[in-house]
Amino acid sequence: MAPALVEKHGEDGTVVFDPKELVNQEVPKQFYWPSEHLTEAKEEFHQPLIDLEGFLKGDEAATVNAANLLREACTTHGLFQVINHGVDPDILHATEVGLDPFFNLPMSRKLSVHRKVNELGGYSNAHADRFSSMLPLKEMLTFDYHFKGETDSEIVDYFKNAVGDDFVETGWIFQKFCEAMRDLSLKIFKLMAISLDLEDTSFCEKFFEDGFAVLRCNHYPVCTDSSKTIGTPPHCDPTCLTILHQDLVGGLELFSNGKWYYVKPHPGALVMNIGDSLMALTNGIFKSAVHRAAAKTDIKRMSFAYLINPKKDKLISPIQELITREGSKKYSDFKWEDFSYFTQHNNRVDATTFQRFMDSLALSHTK
Repeated sequence: MAPALVEKHGEDGTVVFDPKELVNQEVPKQFYWPSEHLTEAKEEFHQPLIDLEGFLKGDEAATVNAANLLREACTTHGLFQVINHGVDPDILHATEVGLDPFFNLPMSRKLSVHRKVNELGGYSNAHADRFSSMLPLKEMLTFDYHFKGETDSEIVDYFKNAVGDDFVETGWIFQKFCEAMRDLSLKIFKLMAISLDLEDTSFCEKFFEDGFAVLRCNHYPVCTDSSKTIGTPPHCDPTCLTILHQDLVGGLELFSNGKWYYVKPHPGALVMNIGDSLMALTNGIFKSAVHRAAAKTDIKRMSFAYLINPKKDKLISPIQELITREGSKKYSDFKWEDFSYFTQHNNRVDATTFQRFMDSLALSHTK
């Protein structure tokens, strides 16, 4: 088989790979990854599913149980799955297939909403706008959702203005999804405060109530050789909390106890993982999850990562109550907008990004 077809676009000559061409072609060398990043995950990661039904109904015993399970997950590897979370199954199903029309568009039209340099939002084709090698085998559409937005149709307006009038219905699908994830996330933040035994159990909820989320919609096309490439490389999310909705194909993998495990999807469950910024807010008690997504050789995969942040100019500082309890402050204060800028201007995001950011802050303070 010949290497997959490529085309050039824009003044910078960025290489674009059409996923439709990749299905029956060899994996291009730009997608090759070193073998140390491709170690096979042979074992399933086993952990209890966290049932939220009792917590959401105000049952005290069920809340204690859910908080204990959440704390165990967050303080060890940073990832857990929740069931009976109260999100309408129809919303989740509509989301799973909601972007099929977009990803099936001709490449020229998808590129009309191409992500701008140093911005998170828009269409991205394997991050080829930032890197020329070790590309992830996926395409993405990313957009923001503000918890206290100026309108109640922020996502609808985005699709209408950026993609076209024929995607207004798609906009409503994702408007409802973002609203549901916002409501759920604020409840999870309350459960986290309970699990941390904070005096003010509404602290985390209030900290994020005026925040925003970045929704990254991932399309992983069929890959002819998963031994050479990867869907998403190993990394920690720089953000605070990620809620992942995915189809049942599978592909998410977690690094724990020195090796990789695959995380089996469960019907109706939502995956949640801790990001670097929440690790900092909890003074290191919660651990940022090191994870990746495998390339699949038999079927395409869709996932929707709802990445939650505080308001951009809000100071992220370890909670004083936790500093007192732990005996020391482990991380410097920072604003999300500064950390976000760092991730877009300093190499690629991986498991070391946050430490590099902390090092850069320490260095700037010595000048």
